[in-house]
Amino acid sequence: MTEKPAKNRFLPQRLIGIIQQKLEKFSMPDYTLFSIYAIITGALVGLAAVLFHESIEFLRRLFFEHSAKSFSSFGAALVIIIPAIGMIIQSIMIYLAPKTAKRRSVPEVIKAVATRGGYIPFRTTMFHFLAPVISMGSGATVGPEGPAAQLGGGVASKLGQFLFLTDSRRRMFTAAGAGAAISAVFNTPLGGVFFALEIILLNDFQTATFSALILASVSASAVSRIFLGDNPAFQFAIPDVGHYDQYYIFVIVGILAGLISIAYINYSESVSKLFRKKQFKKIPQWLSMAAIGLIVGICGYFYNDIFGIGYAAINKVLAKNLTWQIAAVLLVMKFILVPIILHSGGFGGVFAPSLFMGAMFGYIFSTAVNSVWGLNLDTTTFVLVSMGAVLGGINSIPISAILIIFEMTKEYSFILPLMLSVIISTMLVQLVIKGSIHTKHLEREGYNLSSGREMNLLGSILVKEAMTPGLTLIKAETDLPKLVAQLLNSPHSVFYTVNDDGKIIGTITENELRPIITEYDSLREMVVASDIARPEVIFVNEDDTLEKVFKLFEKTNLDQFPVLSGEDGKQVVGTIRRHDAMTAYNRASLKYNITDGLANELRSLEKFSISKVADGYSILEKKAPVDFVGKSLAELKIRNKFGLEVLMIKTKKSFLEDDDEDITFPEATYRIKADDTLVLFGSDDKISSIDLIN
Repeated sequence: MTEKPAKNRFLPQRLIGIIQQKLEKFSMPDYTLFSIYAIITGALVGLAAVLFHESIEFLRRLFFEHSAKSFSSFGAALVIIIPAIGMIIQSIMIYLAPKTAKRRSVPEVIKAVATRGGYIPFRTTMFHFLAPVISMGSGATVGPEGPAAQLGGGVASKLGQFLFLTDSRRRMFTAAGAGAAISAVFNTPLGGVFFALEIILLNDFQTATFSALILASVSASAVSRIFLGDNPAFQFAIPDVGHYDQYYIFVIVGILAGLISIAYINYSESVSKLFRKKQFKKIPQWLSMAAIGLIVGICGYFYNDIFGIGYAAINKVLAKNLTWQIAAVLLVMKFILVPIILHSGGFGGVFAPSLFMGAMFGYIFSTAVNSVWGLNLDTTTFVLVSMGAVLGGINSIPISAILIIFEMTKEYSFILPLMLSVIISTMLVQLVIKGSIHTKHLEREGYNLSSGREMNLLGSILVKEAMTPGLTLIKAETDLPKLVAQLLNSPHSVFYTVNDDGKIIGTITENELRPIITEYDSLREMVVASDIARPEVIFVNEDDTLEKVFKLFEKTNLDQFPVLSGEDGKQVVGTIRRHDAMTAYNRASLKYNITDGLANELRSLEKFSISKVADGYSILEKKAPVDFVGKSLAELKIRNKFGLEVLMIKTKKSFLEDDDEDITFPEATYRIKADDTLVLFGSDDKISSIDLIN
């Protein structure tokens, strides 16, 4: 089999392959290469975040400044239709790419890291760069951080594909890219690190991961500061936190911020359910999004500070240039509008809105307390503390919230009340909601990612894949001698008694038999099976997952359950034993680890042509020759003719498609296509004679 030169490979991928080969000649330690890749990831993500920021600013100026000059005859009323135009454009994008549009924001990055080895399609990255830019550039009152995290994760994921990283490494760098984007957008390197740990990695801490997060975040923040400057996002006088005997007020702030967060999460869930109702789906999406855009425009016509990200309004509050009445109106508007925009189809994040609502609440609270009780609270302190408390509460990121506020303000004096309020707010939310808006979104889609890789593996294995067919059934009236005889001849250690209708009514284990055997002679004529059977019987369905089975093992202290048919749920088809479940889990875990290691070998083939996997055996990747096309594997008889196994078949797709490549584990009937690449396994002598295949 001959292979054409790889001159048609995508140019950046070839260049990276050359660079990798050069680096390998220096025999660098693995950790050094790892660090270099993390820094490169951070730098690229930083550049992407700068482009994202500048694109939003460009559209904002285009819509609100240049359009106002060009269409001056419309007057100030022009701002009413601009958000509607932006929403209509987004609805068109959703119509043209509905599947890609659904893969949005932070939850998509979490799914990619947890379930797809950090793989994010490049088309998804590009789509979710453009759509949020249009959304925020046209005045939607949402934040940039969710889309920025997805952008950073997407850039890192694509880089990981170029570098032929294993799934575990790509997973790590995708999370690092998301954190680096937050670092660049907010200019908060530590905040970016802990955002990735708390949200993207679901607090799955590993030393190597932490190193990648730090290096990527610092690099991204440095790039952002070079292009966007190093000035704090918020301008204010030095806060006065007051005396320690007034710290109880910050406890109250934390409680109230937690209640606001709970109300927002519940309201957001209600809005989401509303838009998912059949009655509402009858309305064309473009029409509902245009109407919501008009509502945003009308609000912005009267209160211009509601437009966009909202940092200008926060600075006005810090400078005391807003009345508490206007702050209250802005708080209510932001609270109501953000979920409506996002759940109707608009693109954006909730970090910046959380900061906005926290700032308005802190200003209202401190002003009210000063007015009613005659205290002299510093409004600046309470604005900043409330920003962190609401940010941490809504997003369930206590550490990230503290660090983000600290780094954005570059002020340490209010760190103690900030920590106090944020922890109280987040704790209250977790007591009531038990999760964040991101995990709630994932749960609606059927994902339960909070328990780590082990539970995810168990959740992917069905009982019918691990159960033992058949079981020993004993009639309830069977006398003791016959019972013992049946048990001695059975391969099972747990037995079930049935009534005349064949229904299982009891369980017999060694615990029930042991005391009977010691008194066998005196009881043999008196005892039947139903007398010693335990009436408690717990069934599982063959379509249940092993996650459910292990929970039952832990709860009941039993080692075996009868399995009911998945079709009617009545017929007993076998048993699932603790040993069976553990074996199935170990097999899946081993397969996961081997696949990850094998993936590294397969991705290295284009660099090295031949990859050794064991002493005397190698893997080779070869383009399917022309005379193979259209023939089935059974017809080709590759194993018989060449002594090689076809492990899998890879079909390359274009650079912009959602899937970088299709991987098929073919059957004998599979017919070779023109763009197929065969992954072959065999002994070194067979691999070395591969050119004999024409």
